Parts: sequence; C-alpha cells; structure tokens
Amino acid sequence: MSKKIFWIIGIIAVCLIGIIVLTDVSEKSAELSYENQPFVGEESAPVEIVEFGDYKCPHCAEFNNTLLPLIHEQFIDTGKAKFYFMNYAFISTDSTTAATFAETVYQELGNEKFWDFHEHLFANQTTVDGKENFMSEEFLEAVLAEVATAEETEQVMQAFGENKGKDGLEKDMDMANSLGVNSTPSIFIGGKKFEGMTMDDFAKMVDEAANGQ
Repeated sequence: MSKKIFWIIGIIAVCLIGIIVLTDVSEKSAELSYENQPFVGEESAPVEIVEFGDYKCPHCAEFNNTLLPLIHEQFIDTGKAKFYFMNYAFISTDSTTAATFAETVYQELGNEKFWDFHEHLFANQTTVDGKENFMSEEFLEAVLAEVATAEETEQVMQAFGENKGKDGLEKDMDMANSLGVNSTPSIFIGGKKFEGMTMDDFAKMVDEAANGQ
C-alpha cells in the first residue's frame, strides 16, 4: 500500500481561522452510538469509521472530495468497514443551519438520499469563483432540489420549518463533546481517534479494530 502522506497539510487542523488545537485522546475505545446514523457500506462490515465534520469547514470538503474516495475503494467497497458521518457544527450559525437541514434530509428521505445531498453540498461549498457559499435555507433547498424530486424537496422544507432535524444534531453534538472533539474533520476508527499520517497507518488501525484491538 502506498506510503504517500494521507493527510494533506491542514486536513487535521481545526477548521476555524487557522487555529490549531491539540488534545490528548485516550487509547481506549470511545462510546459512540451508531443507531439511526447515516452510513455507507455493508451493514455487516466489522469496523465503524466515523467522521465528525462541519459543512462550513473547507478541510471537511477537501476530505470528502479527495480522501473519502480512497477510503471507499480500500475499506468500504471491500466490506472491511462502514463509514458514518456525524455533525460537529461549531464554526458559525451557518454550520448549525446546514447540519440541521442535513439531519432533516436523513430523517425524511432516508440514508441513500442523505448521502446524495451530503456529497453535493460539500461539492458546492464554494462557488465557481471561489467565494464562500452561505448555508442559507434558500441555498440548501437549491442543493437538495438537484438530487431530489420536487415532492421530496417540499417534504424536507416543511419538516425543516418544523425543526425536525434538531434532535439528531443535538445527539451528534453531545457525542462529539463527550469525546473531546474540537476540530474537523475528526476521524474515529473502531471508537478510537485516528492520529496517523499515512494510508498504512489508516489500514493498520482498521485491521486492529477488526481484530478487536
């Protein structure tokens, strides 16, 4: 397996005004709740990989657009692991709006449509001229409309107006805070925070999790 650097410089930085925060993370597996969380991969896959991310974080977009495909190819598509996305919406009020909206998509339209929206949202985090997209309700509706039917979009907008995604977001935030998450993207493999730097490190941690280590 390639020994090429897995994390592009800045990927594991705190995604907020370039401030880097370092924390001590226990080697013991953390208690994560995977129930009613969006995931890709085979349900029977032995290892859970979790990304705590923020839809406003450019490093999260970079991770999802460039590195997640490698994880898909080597671990998800081979049945070694399944991949979860959980929210750590901390950058701005836009982060909360986007996370609540995504949770609503998941609850109303299900897992597959959630991932269509999730990927499309990160792909459209900035405009073609590089300017930041604000995660307004109108913008999120437009992104959803590109991957969902008019009826599905209307269904989500009604549920979003009723704040039906709030509980899902609060669950994610409580879990992230209990784990000491303070940067995005933060990756956990088998309940342990990934601190490595290469794909070899990543593969080793997946193998250890599969073997109960």
